[in-house]
Amino acid sequence: MARWLLHVDLDQFQAAVEFRRHPELRGLPVIVGGHGDPTEPRKVVTCASYPARAFGVRAGMALRSAQRKCPEGVFLPLDMAAYEEASDEVMSLLRTFPGRVEVWGWDEAFLAADTDNPEVLAHEIRAAIARLHLTCSIGIGDNKLTAKLATGFAKSSGKSSAEPATGAGAAAGVFRLTAGNWGEVMAHRPTNALWGIGNRIAARLADLGIDTVGDLMSADRHRLAAEFGPNTGPYLWVLGHGKGDTDVTTEPRVPVGRSKSETFPHDLTDPGEIRAQVARLATEVAEEMAAAGRVGTRVSVTVRTNTFYTRSKQEKLPEPTIDVARIAETALHIIDRFELDRPVRLLGVRLELVPE
Repeated sequence: MARWLLHVDLDQFQAAVEFRRHPELRGLPVIVGGHGDPTEPRKVVTCASYPARAFGVRAGMALRSAQRKCPEGVFLPLDMAAYEEASDEVMSLLRTFPGRVEVWGWDEAFLAADTDNPEVLAHEIRAAIARLHLTCSIGIGDNKLTAKLATGFAKSSGKSSAEPATGAGAAAGVFRLTAGNWGEVMAHRPTNALWGIGNRIAARLADLGIDTVGDLMSADRHRLAAEFGPNTGPYLWVLGHGKGDTDVTTEPRVPVGRSKSETFPHDLTDPGEIRAQVARLATEVAEEMAAAGRVGTRVSVTVRTNTFYTRSKQEKLPEPTIDVARIAETALHIIDRFELDRPVRLLGVRLELVPE
């Protein structure tokens, strides 16, 4: 039997969890974010149902902007506990299927399975998740890159707002992308269609005359190395050929740091208030990590002004510690190094941790 990678991605996850609790909302433009108040300043959309997306509402958009685009939207507050519980339910279900499951977040996971018919397995998984009153799309690939990209085509299948997934590999909610159909499906697409290539890298590739995945496939590896460096250049060439990681680990990811940030309803201008907020954020992060038995090694503080200018400064702790007061004191020492000559929109504190 062949080894396949399946990427399971829950559809409109936060909205779907809300639909389980409020079936009367199904089919409506539901928008999740903040405290559910679209007039609340500086709160953003974290999830939009498919009907809301048809109005142009997207995750990361300000709630006020979402209300302008979709005045009939149903705005709901974030319920982190409910989403975590639903996610755990789904991941536990996935572990009942043959194979190894690697969780990538609330709403997605990879499943490595040995099977002669991955589509049958994918549809069995979708049916099981449907019994939880949730839905998912599943990408099938020969590595994580192809499986992840395949999910995007699985999601677009049957949706008028996206390019329909037709031809080799297509099925409702399931799509297979492998070396066998890579060129047919991907060669004509822009390079930023690849998982791992953002707009900045795509622009640099375009400056070299590399506009599509097909162009990247035929690019000179030495030229890429000269432009992007000896590691990144060849890596981009590998991505262009649809090659990727096949390892699936069942061990939970151990965080290497913990951060907490806050965008304030009103800009902060008083230095005393700014220091107080930094101390609070640092204390919260340090207490959480101390409770988890993790030890800090470095503290960093991020400041974003009302002009959206963002800068971070950091400082190594004298010795690794879980001393909450020492960590908060270090954060205050860092904020004192900033020239706070503009109103502050956002503050953040990050604690780097000793590896486990």
